[in-house]
Amino acid sequence: MSETNVRVRFAPSPTGGLHLGGVRTALYNYLFARKHNGTFILRIEDTDQTRFVPGAEQYIIDCLKWCGISPDEGPHISTGNYGPYRQSERKSIYGIHAELLVKKGFAYYAFDTPADLEMMRDKYKSSTNPSPQYDHHVRMEMRNSLSLPVEEVDQLLAKQTPHVIRIKMPRDQEVELQDMIRGKVVFNTNQLDDKVLLKADGMP
Repeated sequence: MSETNVRVRFAPSPTGGLHLGGVRTALYNYLFARKHNGTFILRIEDTDQTRFVPGAEQYIIDCLKWCGISPDEGPHISTGNYGPYRQSERKSIYGIHAELLVKKGFAYYAFDTPADLEMMRDKYKSSTNPSPQYDHHVRMEMRNSLSLPVEEVDQLLAKQTPHVIRIKMPRDQEVELQDMIRGKVVFNTNQLDDKVLLKADGMP
């Protein structure tokens, strides 16, 4: 690993005070960056606006300072070439890439209402599957750009109908990666659901 390329980040949510587990994560990242002459970044993960607590971001910054942990880049620092450092301020960046994934067939628009999702869960809920997921088993039964005619999808988008963008998880594939701690890790895509990439409010 090139020591000059080490960039690690601590990404707390401004939903309240900084707890001890968060401090531990920040400390590990901070020490790893310092050992390798790298960069320690503070990124505020404020994508859940319903749980946002005013003043929590500054409280997190103050707590880190009290612990002696000084970010090299963050929302409170004027230097750094990779801002903005609040996720909410990067909405347009994520939106562009999410739309590109839709265009390439790797993601899709989903217009399902909360009631639609609840009906799906009730329909597929069982003793062996207590929490049904939105995945390749059910996606074609839901209201999305894979199951609906193109004309209807265009009309829904034109009317600015609330929707999310979901990743289209491929079937029968194994994803293999080399983790620095766990070593070789393999995931079967059939066990993964079509996660929401972009929420209805445009947040990633």
